[in-house]
Amino acid sequence: MSIQTYDMLIDGAWVQASDGATFDSTDPSTSKVWAQIPEATAADVDRAVRAAEHAMREGPWSEMTPTARGKTLRKLSDLMAEHSEALSRIETRDTGKMFNETRWQSTYIAEYYHFFAGAADKIAGETLPIDKPDMFVFTDREPLGVVAAVIPWNSQMFLSAVKIAPALAAGNAIVLKASEHASVPLLEFGKLVAEAGIPDGVVNIVTGHADPCGKALTSHPLVARVAFTGGPVAAAHVIRNSAENFAEVSLELGGKSPFIVFEDADLESAVKGSVAGIFGASGQSCVAGSRLIVQDTIADEFLARMTAIAEKIRIGDPQADKTEMGPLCTAGQMTHIEAQIAKARDEGATVLTGGARPDGLDGLYFQPTIIDCPRPDLTIVDTELFGPVLSVLRFKDEAEALALTNDTKHGLAAGIFTKDSARALRMSRRVRAGIIWVNTYRAISPVAAFGGEKTSGHGREAGFQAVYDYTRPKTVWMNMSDDPIANPFQPR
Repeated sequence: MSIQTYDMLIDGAWVQASDGATFDSTDPSTSKVWAQIPEATAADVDRAVRAAEHAMREGPWSEMTPTARGKTLRKLSDLMAEHSEALSRIETRDTGKMFNETRWQSTYIAEYYHFFAGAADKIAGETLPIDKPDMFVFTDREPLGVVAAVIPWNSQMFLSAVKIAPALAAGNAIVLKASEHASVPLLEFGKLVAEAGIPDGVVNIVTGHADPCGKALTSHPLVARVAFTGGPVAAAHVIRNSAENFAEVSLELGGKSPFIVFEDADLESAVKGSVAGIFGASGQSCVAGSRLIVQDTIADEFLARMTAIAEKIRIGDPQADKTEMGPLCTAGQMTHIEAQIAKARDEGATVLTGGARPDGLDGLYFQPTIIDCPRPDLTIVDTELFGPVLSVLRFKDEAEALALTNDTKHGLAAGIFTKDSARALRMSRRVRAGIIWVNTYRAISPVAAFGGEKTSGHGREAGFQAVYDYTRPKTVWMNMSDDPIANPFQPR
């Protein structure tokens, strides 16, 4: 099989790294190298950032009206929809994500570009009822400047859209760092940028590892905002890097999201929701419902139903329509998951199903796994695995459910299944997480913001407010009086 070579997008040109260095990309379904990616140097990153700065300050992008910017985003949205199948095939090959999922995501993500295209000419300031006579005071909103967006390999079309679309709608320029684990989908996406009418330098895509590529980008003196999605360890480095440029920082990090099921829940719906929440995308989602917290009166029946479904999930080629769960993306995930399951067993947990690699498959495949945990202090209960592994805890009443739910360093999402609307509202208010789903799970929309708290990050993405987050207000004072300004050194 021939290995495909790719270039980075800098200032409208497709280029290799300045020193010619590359790294390999591996197909997780076969564990074979299939593509070669440029390894950006700090000089390459500097060139990309300076191109973005020039594009938004002096290039044609700086002179385009908000309505015109919105039209380019609409065109980009249409191109995303038009090329959704091709983009999805590439993303599946590079990440191992199911084609059925990437195809749906690529099609629906076009809606995010449409949404923010419509928001571009609706960014407004305000007039202020100032307490000074003869003064007219108003605010305007300006783009922040160059945005550095660091994108992980999973759901990268979605996670780039919620950064690119509001940033461009507000008039910024952007430099994206694609994940070193799967860079190709964003490079393929980059081919649509110029076709959409977005000027050179407004969108740049660099590829490489955290050092020097990520470090040079997030600490660059011309970067005004860093929009980061990833893990908390990398996020700590980003925060330290931003001390060099005082950039605004938003962080969308990982989770160990609780999936809470009360005894009055619709059991069939809750079981299917939990299966989708943890085994969808092979568990490789920041909002995966990886902590099942189920009422003890229904726990045995719930787990029996869930185990029966898990054991019938068809694992295999993520490109095949009949496949229901594909591989993990990286060998590092496999090593981490196997180590944590072994530790959970040592700490007293029981593996109800799964817990190993399936027989007869090459590649990074792992069985759907359910682990019954006798105590909440087991390491696996609050450790994000980023794979198809579910930790189960049982509770007696609402108070215990809430205590178990909030006993975590994470705070991204939570699911609550109950027919009691008052209980659902109480829990929604008391659960410490940025996203709450009641009797559903993993629903998204460009209209609804998402983000977390605690070690799951801060800041929000999507929703109309996201456009304002990529601007800064400027206050303008206008003296309306024809009288000369008083001499400040003469008594009044």
